[in-house]
Amino acid sequence: MTKKGERDDPDSPFRIDSDESSHMQRICVFCGSRSGTNPIHADEAARLGTILAQRGIGLVYGGGSIGLMGVVARAVISARGSVVGVLPESLAAKEIVQRDVTELHIVETMHQRKALMADRSDAFLALPGGFGTCDELFEILTWAQLGIHTKPVAILNTNGFFDPMLAFLDHMVGEGFLSVKNRSMLMVATSINEVLEMVTSHRPTPIVEKWLDADER
Repeated sequence: MTKKGERDDPDSPFRIDSDESSHMQRICVFCGSRSGTNPIHADEAARLGTILAQRGIGLVYGGGSIGLMGVVARAVISARGSVVGVLPESLAAKEIVQRDVTELHIVETMHQRKALMADRSDAFLALPGGFGTCDELFEILTWAQLGIHTKPVAILNTNGFFDPMLAFLDHMVGEGFLSVKNRSMLMVATSINEVLEMVTSHRPTPIVEKWLDADER
């Protein structure tokens, strides 16, 4: 069962269904529960949160108060933007929840967390992080590859953080395990304005062969 925070108001102007997508309503941000050793990453996360709020784009994220997750959420909140946080019960019990969000959803499992984050978002953006961030990024790319969604997926490659990963993706293509078409689903930018322009101007390619539906995730 999904539990919602006290600020989860069904009449809130921030609650817009995903099919009402005449323009970008919410971006899901995947990022680390640590801030990393280079302060540039926290600085960019804070700038991203502020810019999202200024542009009227809501944030969907993993609900935590620590690391880059907490930085980007608090920046959106400080700029009076909309934040949807989603945590599994196991992590919420550890008291790392950012509770002053617009909507707070506590779900039972990690899979439910990722599915709800995906459903509430119009685009996906990865910042630096560890295993969890990579898991979320590659799962959402896999769902796109299988035809479950056609939403844009991008990374903010601050200070070349993702360069080794991008080289590995190119290696997958060279070895015949990843098609050039599917490799191109991941958009890459080095600045916040560039990445937001990419995802907001994205026009999905019609799915020729759909492998799975959303309820088959």
